[in-house]
Amino acid sequence: MSAPRTPTQPAHHGRDQIAYNLAGIAVLVLLAAVGVAYAIDQAGRNAQPVQPQLTDANRVTQTVAGQELAIPASWFRFGEDMKPGFASQVDLTLRLSLDPQQAPFAVEATLLPRSGARASSALLDAVYLHQFADETVGGIPGLVGKPLLASEGYAGETVWYDPLSPAPFVAKCAAAPEPTRPDRCLRTIHLSNGLAAVLSFDIQALRAWKNFDAELGLWLGQIGAL
Repeated sequence: MSAPRTPTQPAHHGRDQIAYNLAGIAVLVLLAAVGVAYAIDQAGRNAQPVQPQLTDANRVTQTVAGQELAIPASWFRFGEDMKPGFASQVDLTLRLSLDPQQAPFAVEATLLPRSGARASSALLDAVYLHQFADETVGGIPGLVGKPLLASEGYAGETVWYDPLSPAPFVAKCAAAPEPTRPDRCLRTIHLSNGLAAVLSFDIQALRAWKNFDAELGLWLGQIGAL
């Protein structure tokens, strides 16, 4: 007598049930991963960057052109630069309180050897004076604005300077690429310790230009750059 045949339907059903359960677990894991990624992204969007302050601690010591600088970590513009030792230049972000009626102005400052940058005040007579257009721009008390010649490749650029000082305040400002953004200014100064500071800031800061160097001195003095 032949042996009875074993039914196969229950085995197939069991395998199908396991596959279904595994698929469900995979979907749940995927949804959980998406939720975690979304939460991390939202946290990153909501987190406010640390704003540099004069009183910041946690300093990193770097040496530029023989000058030892003790710089708060929160001042560094680029995180990868926060390591002690010798550096060819230091890129910082400062927040200058130029006007008590306004929020501090963000100023990007690059410190480098003096031989690597000409001061804007020296460029006024040596370079800019020969590139001025005929017209004069006003609007900033105490400063004269002279557009540079577009034919020389300086379309949209204006030099603002103090005409009464033997060591004038000088800044070159370029028109913003978009109307909704402020014009951006560039100013280079030589410091007394063999360093130069290349400064970049929004044109609104020019209205308080008389306070600029005193406030800048507070920040640079904190790190030994004066």
